[in-house]
Amino acid sequence: MKAKVHVTLKNGVLDPQGKAVQHALAALNFGGVDEVRQGKYIELDLTETDPAKARESVEKMCRELLANTVIENYTVEIEA
Repeated sequence: MKAKVHVTLKNGVLDPQGKAVQHALAALNFGGVDEVRQGKYIELDLTETDPAKARESVEKMCRELLANTVIENYTVEIEA
């Protein structure tokens, strides 16, 4: 199974990397971008064959290591 994890900053948390990208886009004449929020994408290849158990395991990984749940949100997708 494959797990896809998207981690993003929560609303209200400052995103200096996103601001830097936004300014760089403006400097390159890419107009119409009001805001940029940057995150991370993680793919995990799992040996687990039960989707429910795989999700449970990946959710635990996110809470304990992959995301800082104080300032970040995460979503998990499981593919067979």
